Amino acid sequence: MNEHEIDMGEGSAGFVLGSGEVAVLLIHGLTGTPTELRRVAIGLAKAGCTVYVPTLAGHCGDNANLQATGWRDWYESARNTFIGVRRKHEHVFVGGLSMGAVLSMYLAAEHPGQIEGLLLYSTTLRYDGWNMPKVAVLTPLLMAIPFGVHLCRFNEKSPFGIKDERLRAIVERQMKAGESSNAGLLTMSGVSVRELHRLVAAVKKRMPQITTQTLVLHSREDDITSRWNADYVERKLGGPVVKVLLDDCYHMITVDLQYRRVVELSADFIRQRFIQQRRAPKPMRQDYRQLA
Repeated sequence: MNEHEIDMGEGSAGFVLGSGEVAVLLIHGLTGTPTELRRVAIGLAKAGCTVYVPTLAGHCGDNANLQATGWRDWYESARNTFIGVRRKHEHVFVGGLSMGAVLSMYLAAEHPGQIEGLLLYSTTLRYDGWNMPKVAVLTPLLMAIPFGVHLCRFNEKSPFGIKDERLRAIVERQMKAGESSNAGLLTMSGVSVRELHRLVAAVKKRMPQITTQTLVLHSREDDITSRWNADYVERKLGGPVVKVLLDDCYHMITVDLQYRRVVELSADFIRQRFIQQRRAPKPMRQDYRQLA
């Protein structure tokens, strides 16, 4: 790789769309894939952005690949892409889905003043959605006892974060067929969950110092992470936060029934922030004041 190439992670699942002046780095979730961000990436590219969606270390393979990595490896993957994007673009936004949203905040903490805005989709600080097993809320305690990590293995189950029944059926078939580069993994090991909790702990400590303008999008019906996660981010971040709660979708808001709304809100947020940078501020749209 020469100095002008941008690291898009392992394998060939990562992608770049668009050719605009403003760059957007989007980060997928734990056990997820770049595919879960493709619809939003297409929409933002049509809105005039260049969108980069890398593959995180250990992902798009099997559980052994994932367990061989930790949160610092996942962060380093995102950071490597960000460094390359930042060299090429003056204006860079960073966002992600689920754990990708958490990694986005850590990037902002590590690179203050270098990110124009954050796009946080279904932020996952704890697994407390309506479809999660009750033991999930005890994960931090279980991690603290001997062999507790082996009690925190989660199996993906219907509805898989997707309210759209047609899409859900496709994803379920891909998962069961082992097509991890498209649909992600069907199971999440306790080792990986422990790494996520370590990442969350590191990010929580630094939230008050993150002053980057932020858009928080979360479903009211999220089956994996409740709106508590979005509320917590809104309260704890040190900069201005715009929070919008979505209806008629589950956790995977970037592919579910409201993905067009996700694109619309994200594009408007980017446009608004970019205009502010050009010293020509406009009044914030009314739907951005929806703090529900």
